[in-house]
Amino acid sequence: MRFPLLLDAYGALLTERKRELLDYYYNEDYSLSEIAELTGLSRQGVRDGIKKAEDELHTLEETLSLVSMTETVSEIAGTLAALAEETTDRDAADQIREAALRLAALRQPNPTKE
Repeated sequence: MRFPLLLDAYGALLTERKRELLDYYYNEDYSLSEIAELTGLSRQGVRDGIKKAEDELHTLEETLSLVSMTETVSEIAGTLAALAEETTDRDAADQIREAALRLAALRQPNPTKE
């Protein structure tokens, strides 16, 4: 699966240790041995921790579908943008572009409301 995307979407819901292990493994491209050296865990402990974190990310995505929905929104926005370029009706094109922009805005993280 797309673990870097899942880590971006759900990383804050993992423990700091699980997030750290996945970050080293997927984002920093460290080997299990390198991660073991950095964290003081055994190589097997690193592998077990990564596997547990991956399983947790899978469960979160199955339940919440945030990554899948974001990908779907991106595809729809792209399709709408292409349609807007192809249509000869100026008003329809403007409406399609507006819809595409609104969908694209859904992909952006919301600023924290105070």
